[in-house]
Amino acid sequence: MTKAQALSEQELSSALQTIDGWSVVDGKLHRTLTFDNFVQAFGFMTQIALVAEVMDHHPEWYNVYNRVTIDLITHSADNTITTLDIKLAHKIDQIDQATLRLSS
Repeated sequence: MTKAQALSEQELSSALQTIDGWSVVDGKLHRTLTFDNFVQAFGFMTQIALVAEVMDHHPEWYNVYNRVTIDLITHSADNTITTLDIKLAHKIDQIDQATLRLSS
């Protein structure tokens, strides 16, 4: 497996335009999502966990009731944002778009 390479500032800036709702906070790709309830938030996290395991690239995340906060960084690339993080962010966005929110 090829080692992930850090994105340049220009590459990161371009990539951010392709992922909805993500920003860079404290050097990590960051997004917070809100759901209707805990079960929906936890179900969303479960779907991401399955994808992340297949990718062997796992998020740093935090869940409180209906809110999921996600930070992505590649530890094996000196704790930088890499194409792996962008790829996982895209997959998270796809899962989010497929999630039905009752209050939407």
